[in-house]
Amino acid sequence: VQLQASGGGLVQPGGSLRLSCAASGSIFSYNYMGWYRQAPGMQRELVALFYSTGLTKYADSVKGRFTVSKDNANSIVYLQMNTLRPEDTAVYYCHADLSPGRGIHSRAYWGQGTLVTVSS
Repeated sequence: VQLQASGGGLVQPGGSLRLSCAASGSIFSYNYMGWYRQAPGMQRELVALFYSTGLTKYADSVKGRFTVSKDNANSIVYLQMNTLRPEDTAVYYCHADLSPGRGIHSRAYWGQGTLVTVSS
């Protein structure tokens, strides 16, 4: 299983970006897919998760500004980021907990990071 993230870039404060993460390979089921981020000198932190139940979870700092969604047909998870702030600058990592096959326990997978820079 591989997670391929894309969509990062440079944006001005108040702007928007949409990140995408495509899961490929053998995927039987998933518990959640979503995003973490890591700013320079900081620990990696949760941003948003989309659960297989349809529920979502957000960090308090992004509630009301970011929206996580999932395209089930194509195993893609999105992160729509609006009203971006300089403090949102970080490397964003795609993360998933999924099972690659029937009877195989799920485990965590990480994609490569995509850099988001919010600056004027």
